[in-house]
Amino acid sequence: MTDRPGPLTGIKAVTCSTAQAGTVPYMLMADLGAEVIKIEIPGVGDASRTAGEMKGEISSFFETNNRGVKSLTLNLKSDEGRAILHKLVAEADIFGQNFRPGAAEKNGFGYEDLRKINPALVYVSISGYGLAGPHGPLPGTDAVGQALGGIAEAYAGPGEPMRTGVVSVADETCAILSFGGLLAALLYAKNTGIGQKVETSLVGGIVRLMGWTMTTTMWRDANPITGARINGTRERPGIAATFNDRDGKPLVFQLTHRDWTRAMEILGFLPILKERGADDLGLALVSDEKKDLILATLGELIATDSRDKWLELLRAADIISAPVNTLLEASNDPDVLANGYIAEVEYPEIGETLKVHGSPWQFSETPAKLGVAPKLGEHNNEILSGIGYSKAEIAALQEQKVI
Repeated sequence: MTDRPGPLTGIKAVTCSTAQAGTVPYMLMADLGAEVIKIEIPGVGDASRTAGEMKGEISSFFETNNRGVKSLTLNLKSDEGRAILHKLVAEADIFGQNFRPGAAEKNGFGYEDLRKINPALVYVSISGYGLAGPHGPLPGTDAVGQALGGIAEAYAGPGEPMRTGVVSVADETCAILSFGGLLAALLYAKNTGIGQKVETSLVGGIVRLMGWTMTTTMWRDANPITGARINGTRERPGIAATFNDRDGKPLVFQLTHRDWTRAMEILGFLPILKERGADDLGLALVSDEKKDLILATLGELIATDSRDKWLELLRAADIISAPVNTLLEASNDPDVLANGYIAEVEYPEIGETLKVHGSPWQFSETPAKLGVAPKLGEHNNEILSGIGYSKAEIAALQEQKVI
């Protein structure tokens, strides 16, 4: 924790966003010092307030995705509720929403509505599919992004059915790309006074996450090799692969064509590989039979001893390698902890200190500061009084169920 201002201090965001992809960009902004006002339905709030693991009234899902923001309850179906939203937008730098396509426009807070109020506004819209395609109007979730974007292939071994993963990688990838996009648009708006609409989607995020593997697949017009990441050319092959040790503990190593023979010598595997005709890694790129033989032999040899032994040998030789962590192991990994990627936050209301995500960034001058998620409507008085409402007027809004 620090009292120094974050790099986004002075920036204001107003969001009508729920779930994960729609909230994480603004949680990251809050970590970095921005004022983020989250609009929630009076008396109901974001449905994810009760999602995930519960510690008293604290939700692991809601806490992870909404820490550090302010909660304002607002009935956006009422004229007064929309008027309050418009007053907030007039003073904001960023507006975000991830409603089903068309819903924001229907309810009076689409891009064209809000840009009239604030021409410098950066308007961030997140959808499931992207708006231009045949399924643009449909709702989407993390599962849709994973299913359509190609990542399911990464979770399947040879001959196994493809499946989506248990971690919300489409939501998180879309959120991080949205965060980058809104910062780029914000910089432009600050330099020119001209705002714009920034659109991202769950499917688009996963397609980008597929990176060069997607490009290679398109150039080859064939699905990638499965079972391991074997790439390059016949003459210059590379491999990144995971194998289990004698106790079933997995490890990964990644080798270029320059490292292959040296690594196999260090591990003591080269004589057996040569004996079986499996020492030429480049053959894996031209023959499925050879690929299967090489991988099967490596799996058999790794399973003869402990993960710790293999990693000690490989790392001592400066060869890229690591244990494959479970989520629980990752949360306790010494590098994860030392770099502050996992942090601890005190929650006096439940008398516990809980582990949470730290910051993925280390700023030398403007460090991130971790907050906690707000109670529903916790900041109603603060926010409304800040835009000119008196105590009596706020009480009346409460009575009228506007807030």
